[in-house]
Amino acid sequence: MIWLPATLLAGLFQAWRTAVQQRVRAELSVNAAGLVRYLFGFPVGCLLLATYLFFSQASLPGHHDGFWVHAAMGGVAQILGTNLLILAFGFRNYVVGSAYAKTEAVQGAILAMILLGEHLSVLTWIGIGVGVVGVVVLSAGGQRPRLSDLAQPAALCGLGAGLLFALTSVFIKRATLVVETTDKVLAALVTLVAVLGLQALLQGAYVAVREREQLARIARSWRVSSQVGLLAAMGSACWFTGFATAPVALVRAVGQVEVIFTLAFGRYYLREPLARSELAGLLTVGMGVVLALAGNF
Repeated sequence: MIWLPATLLAGLFQAWRTAVQQRVRAELSVNAAGLVRYLFGFPVGCLLLATYLFFSQASLPGHHDGFWVHAAMGGVAQILGTNLLILAFGFRNYVVGSAYAKTEAVQGAILAMILLGEHLSVLTWIGIGVGVVGVVVLSAGGQRPRLSDLAQPAALCGLGAGLLFALTSVFIKRATLVVETTDKVLAALVTLVAVLGLQALLQGAYVAVREREQLARIARSWRVSSQVGLLAAMGSACWFTGFATAPVALVRAVGQVEVIFTLAFGRYYLREPLARSELAGLLTVGMGVVLALAGNF
């Protein structure tokens, strides 16, 4: 059952990291704001792996064919998803941008069923559906949802981010499965370090070539950027542990609890007002998470 506390902590760390990253976004470009997540997160990931190896007295495991391919595909999907999420913030507020992206729960469940052969109970599917309804209520901002809203830039960016994050989950799951160890937590941490390293290299190279002036800005923002990296690495470690030890679809379904943390950070950290409709959406998402959990027992 380690997946459950890991998933809840992942939601907390991710909402916290996104709130801090939103503050960095005012100073950095989209790509640079995404880069700080991996650049400052990689050393933290290495420290987490080293600490786990020390206390578990385990040795660094090898891996089968396909590990680096899956790690790279997961890393690229996460980079693109993060960039789309940051772009969504530019169209509407932090809470709404994250809300659209949280459709990754249902997208992830469908992809996991198709690509990984995972199956959920009827009650869990109902919970995912209820959670998505809560997300729609949140994204509507007190207005009656319309199909035409899906054509808005914020919605398209958020939905695209959700799809890419869902794909990330599938690729990360596959990477953890080919690590040569029966210790799922160790497999998750090995995958974490590999993915963060690849992401730092890939997006770092892009920024260095195409947006070189952003490197100086990243250096000047190191105090906040290092917080982003720390929270990102902690969150990803928890997400990867969840993916390694439980069905991806279930982890993403329960991971919708992140929206609750998102509202809290939006209200108290970014000083965004909380509307009644957002409170209704919050309760609906919470109900969806409870139903998804109930369907697993």
